[in-house]
Amino acid sequence: WKRASIIRKIADLIRKKKEVLAKWLTLEVGKPLTEGLGEVSGAADIFEWNAEETKRIYGQTIESRFENTRMHVYYQPVGVVAALVPWNFPTVLASRKISTALAAGCSVICKPDVITPGCVMEMMDIMNEAGVPAGVVNLLSGDPASISSQLISSDIVKKISITGSTRVGKLILKQAADKVQRVTMELSGHSPFIVFDDVDIQKVVEMAIAAKFRNNGQVCISPSRFYIHENKKDEFTKSFVEKTKKLKIGNGLDKGVQLGPMTTKKRLNEIEELVEKTKQEGAQILCGGKRPAGFNKGYFYEPTVFDNVKDNFTIMRQEPFGPLVPITTFKDYDEVIERANNHELGLASYVYTNSMEKAHKTSELMETGVVAVNTPIVTVAEAPFGGIKQTGYGREGGSMG
Repeated sequence: WKRASIIRKIADLIRKKKEVLAKWLTLEVGKPLTEGLGEVSGAADIFEWNAEETKRIYGQTIESRFENTRMHVYYQPVGVVAALVPWNFPTVLASRKISTALAAGCSVICKPDVITPGCVMEMMDIMNEAGVPAGVVNLLSGDPASISSQLISSDIVKKISITGSTRVGKLILKQAADKVQRVTMELSGHSPFIVFDDVDIQKVVEMAIAAKFRNNGQVCISPSRFYIHENKKDEFTKSFVEKTKKLKIGNGLDKGVQLGPMTTKKRLNEIEELVEKTKQEGAQILCGGKRPAGFNKGYFYEPTVFDNVKDNFTIMRQEPFGPLVPITTFKDYDEVIERANNHELGLASYVYTNSMEKAHKTSELMETGVVAVNTPIVTVAEAPFGGIKQTGYGREGGSMG
């Protein structure tokens, strides 16, 4: 109960200092302040949820088949957890790993990305203020490869929890195999966004905008393969392009800004290369496709919508991780399910239909860890989150995270 009280106090302090944390996110990641506030709120929810779950770590008593024998199951802390946190959602992702470990009675060594140490350091101060004992939560910032390698090879560390790319996840897994190290991995995604022909397109477009452009598309759950029923494609595309063009680009600290810059120059360069590649492969740009006028400094890029996209295009196979929207069509149900599932990654998918039967059937058939039906929301504190295929394994969140 004492552990639960401390974790709950962390949640309260995060909410109290939400403006400070949100500003760190805008300064380091580039996302608009309103998005930063939303992320901080989510981080607080995660700590609150796990504070409550701390009180509910139950064992089991099993009826034995043998006389004079009792069988008990005891849950014990695994030990020191190394939490490897990426730059795109540092407060939420650090919160998932740290709060869960604390709830289970484990110490944590957290390694934030070198791009975004400030917001995680601020959270460390909050944990100290909440009464987390010295040495229970620790932070290491520096060369990613060197630190990760030392953490994995250390006999002190008993579990690795990483959110990152599939490429990095495979490297971590190879190193962890030498020790048969426990690993939870949430890796790359390439989420299909399926729109059937029985929906209100205007409502779907609003949700598509919200889902696609959070953090400028720099998020593993971003919808990045749009499958629109051929009867609704023109209406969807017209409305989506119109609303995309109206999105306000700028400094995330400025009022009304909806899209900040790409977080790094490397990310900007990769987006520009992918846009050129997509054009060369035959796609048509409906809007965007360049750096915005009037932004000579910074890593800004216009949200870009493509038409005439085919499934074998690079953008449909390689995670865009940016504000790029490839639109394609489908004719029938079986076709779109097969095409959407024909990918090595399986984190999230989005499905839009007014048919309850179709919603349930599609949710069961989608080969992704999470399926969002008629909503842009994919992950919350109270539900498990994670992927399948080469998106990794293990779950964070909910009662089983």
